Formats: sequence, C-alpha cells, structure tokens
Amino acid sequence: ETRCPYCSFNRYEFQTGLAVDSFSALRKEIKIYHDYGYDFDGVYIGGGTPTILADELFKTISLLRQLFSITELSVETNPGDLTEKNLSALKELKVNRLSVGVQSFNDDILKKIGRYDTYGSGDELKEKLKQALDDAYTLNVDMIFNFPFQTAQMLEHDLDCLSQLLPDQVTFYPLMPADALSSKLGGLNHRKEKQFYFRILNRLSSDWEALSVWCFGRNKGMIDEYIISRAEYIGAGSGSFGLLNGYIYANT
Repeated sequence: ETRCPYCSFNRYEFQTGLAVDSFSALRKEIKIYHDYGYDFDGVYIGGGTPTILADELFKTISLLRQLFSITELSVETNPGDLTEKNLSALKELKVNRLSVGVQSFNDDILKKIGRYDTYGSGDELKEKLKQALDDAYTLNVDMIFNFPFQTAQMLEHDLDCLSQLLPDQVTFYPLMPADALSSKLGGLNHRKEKQFYFRILNRLSSDWEALSVWCFGRNKGMIDEYIISRAEYIGAGSGSFGLLNGYIYANT
C-alpha cells in the first residue's frame, strides 16, 4: 500500500494491474523450475506484502503444492490483511508460518514511519494479532528497534505488548541504513542500538529462546526466514536471489 521509508528491498507501490501481471509471471517462472526437474520441500513467500492480492497468492500457493513436495511454507503479511477470510484460506492451504510486519506498537513511531494511517494504532495492531493467534501455524511478529527517535520507554512498551500477546515467534531487527533513511528518519545511533539489543535479549529470554541473533521462538524447530539450512535454494520472482551449484545469483 505504501513504500515504508526504512525498507531497502526491491519494492514498488501497489498497482492492481502490475501486481496481477507480476503474480502471473511468477507462476510461469515456478513452472519452469518444475519443468527443469527441480523439487522443493520448503517455500518462503515474502517480504513486502504478498497478501495484498490474496486470491492471486492463494492460486500461487496452490500451484506450489501441486508441483512440489512442500512440507514447510512460510508467508509474510501486513496487519491489514489479517482478515477472517484470509486466515481461513491460509490454514486451508496448510501454511506453517505466518509472519506479520508490525515494526512497533508505539503510535508516534507508527505515524513517523507511515504505517499508522495504513494499518492502525498500536492497540488495533494488538487486537488483529490476537485474532491471528492459532495452533494451526507459527505466528511470527516482525519488529524493528533503534529508530533515531525511539526512546527506552518506547522500546519497553513494545516489549510489554509482546509479553502480553505471547506470539510463537518474535523477530526483532535493528533499523538498517536504507536509501531513504537519512532524509526521512534521521541518522543511526549504534551505541543506542547495542543498549537496546541487550535490553531485548534480557526481556525476551523469559518467554522465548534465541534461535538466531534476532529471531526468538517458543519452539526450537521454528523457521527463521534469514537462516537457510538447505544446501541449495532458488529465488523466484523480482528481486530474489538463490544459491545453485556453489554460486549465489540475483534473479533478473
């Protein structure tokens, strides 16, 4: 819906026609890998907002299920797409992990990063996440810390909200120096980042176990989308990358 100022990934503002064409091209690309004889047991769909055209996403997942031996399927989404219809469909498609981009529950932060008007207040985000909690899949909440204007009290509020919700998994990324960052959000304070990180470690350790440097789970077997345990993987779609025959490649 919007281009978040902290995001450095390959992304475009939503246009229905282009998005439909993109999904169509993606499905053609997926079929090519099948025709080459590849098989996959794990799929990660994201980042960005692949649920923005839910029906197109569901068609794509159905195709993946039809062509490959998938046992592990993770999908990213935004809070606005956590509707009863979408959640029901994702369960029916046997999605194992749903990752929701929240970033913060603080209204001032949400306003400054352009998410308040699109996805609602911190209290509204908490209610949407409560509705998404389900034993059928792992619910991951994506958070960001060390915004230039973020105080220790703001961070504590985010940690309090997570402790109240108790999602299966929390991924807490530091703010990255994206292209638009310096002009829109201000410069980074790495000393504060270190202080905040150790505060996060201390607070989350009572309810979650560190699975990686910034991913915390209530179950050791849970997925972290940035930790790849497989020997090879294929990047499908615009901006993706893969590892085949010892080479990392960017998908053109």
